[in-house]
Amino acid sequence: MHSMSLTTLEPGKTTVDAAALEALSVQLRGTVLREGDAAYDEARSIWNAMIDRRPGLIVRCAGAADVIAAVNFARENRLLVAVRGGGHNIAGSAVCDGGLMIDLSPMKSVRVDPATRRAWVEPGATLADVDAETQAFGLAVPTGINSTTGISGLTLGGGFGWITRKFGLTIDNLLCADMVTADGKLLRASQTENPDLFWALRGGGGNFGIVTAFEFKLHQVGPQVLSGLVVHPFADAENVLREYRAALEAAPNELTCWVVMRQAPPLPFLPAEWHGKEVLVLAMCYCGDLQEGEKATQRLRAIGTPIADVVGPNPFTAWQQGFDPLLTPGARNYWKSHDFTELSDSAVEVVTAAIPRLPGPECEIFIGHVGGAAGRVTADATAFPQRSAHYVMNVHARWREPEMDQACIDWARGLYEAAKPYAAGTAYVNFMPGDEVDRVEAAYGGNYRRLLEIKQRYDPLNLFRMNQNLRPIEAQRAA
Repeated sequence: MHSMSLTTLEPGKTTVDAAALEALSVQLRGTVLREGDAAYDEARSIWNAMIDRRPGLIVRCAGAADVIAAVNFARENRLLVAVRGGGHNIAGSAVCDGGLMIDLSPMKSVRVDPATRRAWVEPGATLADVDAETQAFGLAVPTGINSTTGISGLTLGGGFGWITRKFGLTIDNLLCADMVTADGKLLRASQTENPDLFWALRGGGGNFGIVTAFEFKLHQVGPQVLSGLVVHPFADAENVLREYRAALEAAPNELTCWVVMRQAPPLPFLPAEWHGKEVLVLAMCYCGDLQEGEKATQRLRAIGTPIADVVGPNPFTAWQQGFDPLLTPGARNYWKSHDFTELSDSAVEVVTAAIPRLPGPECEIFIGHVGGAAGRVTADATAFPQRSAHYVMNVHARWREPEMDQACIDWARGLYEAAKPYAAGTAYVNFMPGDEVDRVEAAYGGNYRRLLEIKQRYDPLNLFRMNQNLRPIEAQRAA
């Protein structure tokens, strides 16, 4: 393996020896798809409709043995590799042109042990799959805010959402992982087994191998949480954001409140005259006692003169799926994001100035508030380094028609550039589009060098490069 030149992993190569392909098919419990097969187009379609790539082969894996066989086949045949979990990644790294797509989506098992509060999750599971099994026992692992997201990509990039402030990032609740490395070995990564690999995969993305099983620690949540939306006229946005910022300074960790700015969708609780008008939405969730939640959300709900307040008790699983209708597959998407250590007046002015220039009815700006338990972990404890209490802004351009591509991308990039002077300079790899390779080092900050050393050890040929890539040190020297 070490003698193979890096350059021989050919991005466009799809022709492989027929006997070798037959030998692979015989080994698998899953299936091999090629262009022209009935399920090929469905298997290569992912959440972001801007990505339209055609792998030479797709291996749909049924278990870890299939993953090992696929990795060995790719390495031996010098094929570019893409790995699909939920297929939700904005950069579209789940699918390649030519080469081999290793599809984990059939591997959806979630097993919960309520006595020890543990869950074993396969890499093709979505957040909805995880929630359905864990909430049957009143338990949860902190994940993201769109239930169709895959657990693998979310976890490997960090993972934050409605209960992160109380229970930490997704990676902070990862106890161990089984991983197939570039040499086709199955390793276990935990605090005691291959701890360097365990450190790296908690935020380092898919750079080190393919996880075939995650073990998570679970927490008591729900089955009901106090959650919902408070919708404000956009004309009040600057005042609402300033009061929002002040209210969060005293907010308990059970309370998370995010901001969404967009044109109002035709929600049933909004008066018809507001449909399509610019609004600012405070989306909040309190994951503790419902009566305590009423007290904790009082200050946020007292801000300004809202159009609607629909905060109330909801099943946690339903709240986890609350934003799904706005984030369905099949639209064209382009994101730009910033971390902010504080939401300064200048940042507020820049962000609000972008809303009257929204290029389409599905474009929006999210501002997530993190910190809490996630901020009590040191920056070098995991590969994910953004630990100080902060806000994450996601400029989410979303549209349907290809002729809108330039206008939507330009809008997102324009706001990103305008907000840059007020941002922390770091980044969340799960929010980075495919054209942000220059931000990878900034995303990992002081952890970047150690990540490169671990990459060199486990994947010296950069077999796993379809990601926010950490190029092995020797490859960088040779460049």
